[in-house]
Amino acid sequence: MTAPALTLYGRKWCHLCDDMLAALEALRPAWNFSVTVVDVDSDPALEAKYDEIVPVLALGERELCRYRFDAGAVQAALSAP
Repeated sequence: MTAPALTLYGRKWCHLCDDMLAALEALRPAWNFSVTVVDVDSDPALEAKYDEIVPVLALGERELCRYRFDAGAVQAALSAP
């Protein structure tokens, strides 16, 4: 079974983004997933889309949480078939 691939959209200078990544890393021992961190400032289209709402955590096109980590939403998404 392929591990779910999460994407964390954020900024390098964003403390909320750092907090969300740390919360994800804390889940790693119990859940099988990969996470890719994308700096929205590296792409004008992403910057326009996510500008003031980072961090955003997504599974594919599905947004799981923004601003603050939602452990329940993430765990539900990771456990879905």
